[in-house]
Amino acid sequence: MEGARRALVKYARKEATKGTAMLIRTTRFGSLEMDADETIQFPKGLLGLEDCHTWVLLGDAHNAALGWLQSTTRPDVALAVVSPRRFVPDYQFRVVRSDLKVVALADARDAQILVIVGKNHRGATLNLKAPIVVNVAARTACQVIAQGELPLQYELAGAVTPLRKSA
Repeated sequence: MEGARRALVKYARKEATKGTAMLIRTTRFGSLEMDADETIQFPKGLLGLEDCHTWVLLGDAHNAALGWLQSTTRPDVALAVVSPRRFVPDYQFRVVRSDLKVVALADARDAQILVIVGKNHRGATLNLKAPIVVNVAARTACQVIAQGELPLQYELAGAVTPLRKSA
């Protein structure tokens, strides 16, 4: 989440310093006071969370590679997200252009791409099949289904250290 990450990720803070402040209640982070300008609009919601249209992206205090997409309307919904290229340097995906109309990108290079982090019985996974495309300037986003063969659960190598028998 390199340069665009700095422009997009905002750390939770107790007092907003500009614009209209809004209080976001969360089950994971407690109550957060955020600037309303820091929200990201998902006109179609996310897959399985179509009713959640307004989100904030929070940085993780312990892991600079990790962000949290927190719903502003559902306190219990926070999704771990990362820049996929940090873990899969050659990650690319194709989508139907009409899928991106909702984010109104003038140039694809202005997009920030995030993927949702999950876990299975072996460790952490990335959903490379359904990335989130963020128009940083307009603060709009959408989740798309990538064409082709991309995994829903790309396992992060080294995410779990195998146990050794010691006795």
